This record gives sequence, structure tokens and C-alpha cells, in this order.
Amino acid sequence: METFVRMPAVAGQFYPANADTLLRALQTYTNVSGPKLHALGTVVPHAGYMYSGHVAGAVYGRLQLPDRYVILCPNHTGQGDPLAIMSEGSWMTPLGEARIDADLARRIMNGMPVLHDDIEAQRHEHALEVQLPFLQSLVKNFEFVPITVGTSRYEHLVALGDAIARAIESRGDDVLIIASSDMNHYETDSTTRVKDRKAIDKVLALDPAGLYEVVTKERVTMCGFGPTIAMITASRAMGAKSAELIRYATSGDVSGDRDAVVGYAGIAVTK
Repeated sequence: METFVRMPAVAGQFYPANADTLLRALQTYTNVSGPKLHALGTVVPHAGYMYSGHVAGAVYGRLQLPDRYVILCPNHTGQGDPLAIMSEGSWMTPLGEARIDADLARRIMNGMPVLHDDIEAQRHEHALEVQLPFLQSLVKNFEFVPITVGTSRYEHLVALGDAIARAIESRGDDVLIIASSDMNHYETDSTTRVKDRKAIDKVLALDPAGLYEVVTKERVTMCGFGPTIAMITASRAMGAKSAELIRYATSGDVSGDRDAVVGYAGIAVTK
């Protein structure tokens, strides 16, 4: 695959396009108190920063951030392969260039034959892009592997998690697995909080099968449940024993509209 620079798709929409404005916003979101956590995995939201930036920032502000990441996100656009990775190149944001860890990407691909090298699934997807400025503002130099998940097949999600764990352990590096996900969508605030709590409890229990069952049976419209299942699976394989809900909110907390909200959860998975 030719080296490719993925240009910003949602700068000026989901987050500020001006670098100075963006940095000021990020500093506000990540200025949180509490002991630093050494996490194996995390769940962070991906809505516009005005709605969910304070939840994502609360997570990033609490973590000991390494210089390697696997970032999993849902496929909102429907473009590209159902399980897509970008194995070379970089992504641009208003804060500069974030490089892909080509070696780690190849190791993951070698362990997951149905994971395809596919730029089209990545080109217009916002859910991964919005994570990068947080990392750029807090980590001087880092590399990452972008994976877009457009399948709900449980066996593939678990296999992806296992492949990620094997790849990370074969390298011996400190790598954080980020699952980019919002929670329930466009129901009342009260309904969303009940549904989200059921899903959050399964994440806190490190129970990927339980999360799949809750999302399916309770009709929790958690767009990144696939990435979250893969993240939990990988984290457990690497020795995760606990998880902490760092912050929860809904869009109604910002907009004041409680009739049709989206839920946002920030969770850290640790040993």
C-alpha cells in the first residue's frame, strides 16, 4: 500500500479547526484531578467536543499515557471493509501529523485474516479522528494503529481482540487500546441512563459476552459496542482485572434537551 496521509474530515465540525483554539479546549477538558491510572484499555466517546469532550478529556486526563495506541472505532459511514485497518502512513489534524505504527499493524493483521488493509473505511470516519487531538495535546510523540469495526459478528470481535493482545505482547511495548464509542442514542434522558447503566455494568465486569447480550436484547444503541468487545477481550488476555467508570453524561446535560439524548461514558480498564 502506498504511504497515505489521511487528512482531517471533521475539523471545524466536531472540534475546532484552529490549532490554538483546539489546544485551549483540550487543556480545559483534560484538567482533572485524581490519581493516574495505568490502563490496558479504555472506552471514550466521540461526539462533538461541546457535548462529549469533557467526558473524553476526563479519561485522558486520568491516564498514564504511553507512546503506542490501538484505536478501535465503529464504521458510521458504511464505506470500506467491515473490518478495516490502515497499516501505513499517518493522519493529520490541526495539531499536526500522527504516525501509524506499521510494525504493530502488520502483527495484528497477521493474527486476524479477515482484517483488511482499507483506507476507504477510514477516510471519512469521525469516531477515530476526534481521539487524536487529545493524544497530540498530552503526548509529545506517539504512534497508533487505526481499526474500523463495521461488523457485529461476535466471533470476529473476540478474534480481533485476541489478535490485538497477541500482537501487543509479541512486541513487549506499553500499548493502550482505545475503544471509541458513544452510548445509547436518541431516546429520553431517563431511558438512556437506564440502558447505558446496563451496558456500563457489563464493561465494568469485563464481560464481553454480557455486553453483547445486553446491547442486543435491550436494544442499547451503543455504536461502538464492537470496538468495546474487542478492547475488553484484548485487555483480559493481557491480565486486566478491573475497570472504573471515570465519567458519565448525556447530551442533555449540555443542550438541556432531555427528550432525545446521546449517552457518553468514559471507562478505564486496568490490571
